[in-house]
Amino acid sequence: MKKNNIIVRIALFYYEGFKNMTTGKRLWVIIIIKLFVMFAILKLFFFKDFLNERFSSEEEKSNYVIEQLTK
Repeated sequence: MKKNNIIVRIALFYYEGFKNMTTGKRLWVIIIIKLFVMFAILKLFFFKDFLNERFSSEEEKSNYVIEQLTK
């Protein structure tokens, strides 16, 4: 079976590469855990929802964002 489709060939290339990996699988697990910590855990504790705390309507929020972007 000849695979002329470039997308299929690229997908199979990566699939075979990840399937035969040993040390790389551990590294990918570490990377995924670090990304989860960075985007999920840190957001909950350090990045408050600034616009919802200060403004009650969508119009006030959009006006504030436009004002800050055009300064």
